[in-house]
Amino acid sequence: MSLNIRRDRALAPTTADEASLKPHRVSVLLNAFSGKTDGEGRDQLRGALQSAFDKHGISASLEFLSGADLRSAAERAVEKATHGEIDAVIVGGGDGSISTVAGVLAGSGVPLGIIPLGTLNHFAKDLKIPLAMEEAIAVIAAGEARPVDAGEVNGRLFINNSSIGIYPYLVIDREKRMRRAGLPKWPAMILAGLTAFRNFPIHRLSIRGEDWTEPCRSPCLFVGNNKYQLSGTALGSRERLDEGRLCLYIARQQSLWALLWLAFRCVIGLLQPRDLRIVILPTVDISSHGRRLLVALDGEIEIIRSPLHYRTRPGALRVFAPVPAEV
Repeated sequence: MSLNIRRDRALAPTTADEASLKPHRVSVLLNAFSGKTDGEGRDQLRGALQSAFDKHGISASLEFLSGADLRSAAERAVEKATHGEIDAVIVGGGDGSISTVAGVLAGSGVPLGIIPLGTLNHFAKDLKIPLAMEEAIAVIAAGEARPVDAGEVNGRLFINNSSIGIYPYLVIDREKRMRRAGLPKWPAMILAGLTAFRNFPIHRLSIRGEDWTEPCRSPCLFVGNNKYQLSGTALGSRERLDEGRLCLYIARQQSLWALLWLAFRCVIGLLQPRDLRIVILPTVDISSHGRRLLVALDGEIEIIRSPLHYRTRPGALRVFAPVPAEV
């Protein structure tokens, strides 16, 4: 199909005029169950969004969708873009929703706009996209489409990070507690954490870079789309998303109490680079003794066959975002 051919080809260089082209017709895909869209305020949100786009002279078609329907809706939107019916695809939701839509747009050249409607909004924050809805739409209307990297593992795209080890188990347990007991997200995560730390899984992995291979025993391995800050108030953020590299963070094998102390120092912003093994590279292969691994991708969990082939996709996305200040 032509859609797959477009997604797989390399992005053509973007000229200055193309990068600052204001969109006039957009498809807006909204996760109906994200933090700020779920509930009785949906009609009010629809009206506010429509008004904000109208203010900037943008014709916007709005769809509220379940998470399971986002991908197919994004594929339809890309088809419209390839036929000249729309100028850009906009996604409203959290990091998981953005990642789903980005996975369809990557490599297509179709600009992606972001309206942060999730709980944490890491990707939007790292791109300095305002969290206020009207301001985020103003960024889209300005038409500055920046090339942004993505990460990929065995064909699955991620915009923030991917991890192996304790975190995927935490998320699965958290979702079960939220679904069965009706617990809010953070209390469910705390209880899931207590269970995970009690079981304390250690993974035996083999890590292979371009010209080296080494065994690894670790409770947690984390692959970032570009480099994360590890200390101070900027902990967990990225200064750049366009350096074309993956950053591999490996927690050293240690006791349960040492890992808890490491997690505490991470929360209060006192984590130091020496606490982790850090490797920066464009590609990495990770294999285990088991045939499949639980893998977290932007907070979503998948079971993926080993070995895991990670790679960076430089400039795979064109995202409406403020132009970074010159250093």
